[in-house]
Amino acid sequence: MSASQINLEGLIVSIPDHPEPGVVFKDITPLLADPEGFEAVVDRIADHFKDAGVTKVVGAEARGFMVGAPVAYKLGAGFVPARKPGKLPREVLSESYALEYGTDELQIHADAISADDVVLLVDDLVATGGTAVAQVKLVEKFGARLAGMGFLMELDFLHPREAIAEVTDVEVFSLVHVE
Repeated sequence: MSASQINLEGLIVSIPDHPEPGVVFKDITPLLADPEGFEAVVDRIADHFKDAGVTKVVGAEARGFMVGAPVAYKLGAGFVPARKPGKLPREVLSESYALEYGTDELQIHADAISADDVVLLVDDLVATGGTAVAQVKLVEKFGARLAGMGFLMELDFLHPREAIAEVTDVEVFSLVHVE
């Protein structure tokens, strides 16, 4: 079966009332455990951006690593982890972002991206867009060009594209849409 024929949604398990009542958690671990499903995710995102000149892929801690690193490999690009504070041992650039209750922060090593790089942001999920917006702002601090954003899943009902559109007009590409 080709990558385009794999039913990704069928490999994602909905868990009602997790982590709290009223929330339906979308568990992607069965999809990642399925060799054909995982390959389809990586191939579809990489193939979509194959002509964008990507030199670096940024993935946010931690699930963004699982999708972003193999996409970078497939594109022949470097992988740059965007980590939580205190995880990177050298000088970093940081960007804070709002959460439902408080704030969080992402950091990238100060020498990980150059102004000559073309960056693709890859993550497993885009919900409210907060993490994606923080990554856009981090890439801007390096002076690099943002090629686009690729996601396994987008929670359309939370309108993440509205938040993203406030900071960039690059293409947002998502494989699975949850209404």
